[in-house]
Amino acid sequence: MPYVLIRHKVKDYKTWKPFFDEHGKMRKSSGSKGGKVFRNYDDPTEVFILLQWDTRENALKFMKSDDVREAMHHAGVMGQPAISYLDEVDVPPA
Repeated sequence: MPYVLIRHKVKDYKTWKPFFDEHGKMRKSSGSKGGKVFRNYDDPTEVFILLQWDTRENALKFMKSDDVREAMHHAGVMGQPAISYLDEVDVPPA
């Protein structure tokens, strides 16, 4: 299963989160299967997003779209996000 891990800084989490939530419809229609959002305990402006996708190709296409760049800008993302494309290869026992 393909995943995208995004790490970026935001000016203000409370401003950023509604933009992220509203963009969920577009993520879903582009192949996202959902995900999780994390914040750094020591730096609440640092946000990590782990999104699951139907295909790596759809994830790449979505992440490279102008719409995503514009949404990040309007939401207050600072600087360039670090984006990693991951492949789940093992699920350890609980």
